[in-house]
Amino acid sequence: MQYKIIVTVILLLGVVIAFAGCTLPSGGTGSGSAGTASGGSSSGTGSAADNLVPSATDVVPDQNAVRVDVGEKDYLGSIPVIFQGGMGQIHVKKIEVTLYRSDGQVQNAVVGINKGDEADLQGTKQNDRVVVYITFDNGQRLKTNDVISAYRTRQ
Repeated sequence: MQYKIIVTVILLLGVVIAFAGCTLPSGGTGSGSAGTASGGSSSGTGSAADNLVPSATDVVPDQNAVRVDVGEKDYLGSIPVIFQGGMGQIHVKKIEVTLYRSDGQVQNAVVGINKGDEADLQGTKQNDRVVVYITFDNGQRLKTNDVISAYRTRQ
């Protein structure tokens, strides 16, 4: 008798798991990051629209407080990313920027670790997404910026 109950519970659990797997959105859970490609290649991990959705950023501890500004896109589509420094500037080891273009291409750049260092990314004349990761001397890698860079139109 107990054998039948155990088999029924296992089958019921399998059905519940199967239905739970079918209810996830097509973009997955949204945590983590998709693989990035270098240069002007496509990421191949979904549509361009999926890459244009910003996600949450990490909280930078006070002792590592720094600021990276993603500037306004100009009329040619160029996006400046500028390191503004901060109290934790001495702990910064690397600043990486990823540009997800609306045409599906992904571009990577590195910004210097001195205050005022800048990287110019070549975006499109549509909305693009800019993500900034900072690596600190303790090995911590934090996402500090995740913004949509809109193309300015004449007003």
